[in-house]
Amino acid sequence: MKKNTSIEVKGVAISMFKEQEADYISLTDMLKAKDGDFFISDWLRNRNTIEFLGIWETVNNPHFNYGEFAIIKTQAGLNSYKLSAKEWIEKTNAIGIRSRAGRYGGTFAHVDIALEFGMWISPEFKVYLIKEFQRLKSADEKHLQSGWSLQGTLSKINYHILTDAIKETLIPKLLSATESVRQYATEADLLNMALFGKTATQWRKENPNTTGNIRDYATLEQLVILSNLESLNAVLIHQGISFSERLLLLNKVAIQQMQTLLNRKATKALQ
Repeated sequence: MKKNTSIEVKGVAISMFKEQEADYISLTDMLKAKDGDFFISDWLRNRNTIEFLGIWETVNNPHFNYGEFAIIKTQAGLNSYKLSAKEWIEKTNAIGIRSRAGRYGGTFAHVDIALEFGMWISPEFKVYLIKEFQRLKSADEKHLQSGWSLQGTLSKINYHILTDAIKETLIPKLLSATESVRQYATEADLLNMALFGKTATQWRKENPNTTGNIRDYATLEQLVILSNLESLNAVLIHQGISFSERLLLLNKVAIQQMQTLLNRKATKALQ
């Protein structure tokens, strides 16, 4: 990917730049796709946003100012609270959000954070943002790094969401209280249970002649929701929520988000 480039999502041109192998996407440009008068500071005042940013910086930034973060966290969500991107950067020494001046100026965020911002704009916008970002990465890089590739998965899976029968298949089942207290091996299987209703081992036993794993055969909608669940689960862990409580909560979120995505007719354009 070139140092400065752009992608088009839902008719909106979005600037990007690359720094030390990290991709940053313009939140300023993305905001143009949100209906009404909204500002990045509206997103930053949300407590869940602040908690997510704090966790991201903790993982990726050894120079993150935890003291200032703690002060900001106590105020996030209050009606009178306001925080600009510039203040967040200056107070916490954050690296996930950047401000740039000049021709390609504006507020930019690391792709991890930009995808969360895309969900704030709308689930549909996030779907198209992922699609265009992956298309650009595939075009500019001949060899993708190891790990699952969204673009590769999409090219192998023929999914249809127009019939009620298939909608019923895609929407996760509501887990019982009994299932919530069972112990699963990893956090990955917690997410598998919340979204697919089964662990990786259970899926392999049901599909002995199939190569790959359960996530390789996920639909676009399921992959988008899985990304959201991973972020939400990190926040819940940070809050000290128990394993069983997280499973039930993530399952409910997966059901709600799948219903939302399937009800948006524009999603069929991705088929």
